[in-house]
Amino acid sequence: MKMTTLAEELSSNVYPGRGIVIGRSADGNYAVTAYFIMGRSENSRNRIFVEEGEGIRTQAFDPSKLTDPSLIIYAPVRVLGSQTIITNGDQTDTVYEGLSRQLTFEESLRCRCFEPDGPNYTPRISGLLHVENGKFSYAMSILKSNNGSAASCHRFTFDYENPAAGEGHFLHTYLQDGDPLPSFEGEPKLIQIDRNIDDFTDMLWNHLNEDNKVSLFVRYIEIGTGQYETRILNKHTKTV
Repeated sequence: MKMTTLAEELSSNVYPGRGIVIGRSADGNYAVTAYFIMGRSENSRNRIFVEEGEGIRTQAFDPSKLTDPSLIIYAPVRVLGSQTIITNGDQTDTVYEGLSRQLTFEESLRCRCFEPDGPNYTPRISGLLHVENGKFSYAMSILKSNNGSAASCHRFTFDYENPAAGEGHFLHTYLQDGDPLPSFEGEPKLIQIDRNIDDFTDMLWNHLNEDNKVSLFVRYIEIGTGQYETRILNKHTKTV
């Protein structure tokens, strides 16, 4: 698979929707993950990321303008021991509960499918990082409709063991802007991962479409110790 950069991917797509990035830093020392959300409607844009325990939660920036919380208010990131779960919906909780019952990542998601927001039927995208005893692996999943038909759900899981330094994968909900929005197709894209968390965060934020970007989360987990650094950017508050 040809490697690309997130700068190239994001600058050429005004609306990838929600996106998950997972990989290993260029110096090999960190497990890296990022999650961003975008929005076209006032309800979708009226959000910020806030920290909650070791993870994050979406929250209405202006509660008086929140019209439907069902698909936009959730915990995108939760941590269970040495495992970090990152998703674009409430399936974060499904994976957390499944792992707690000794189910695998893939088994945990078998009870879920795409979002009930026809005609888009937004894919549910999920990721799992496992950092333990100086080792790092990760998995990514997409649950999507059958070419825009709600009649069946297609489930794909991708596993990456001992990822190479400077390499990662990018999975997002929509191929591009549209009406209805076309779902992502194919394998997660092979992309470069920066060494420095601040450079990586700035690059991501600056290449997301200015009108549609809403919030960004980035975390670098030291593979040797499990300690991590986090950055959060919200368009409404512009805080780190």
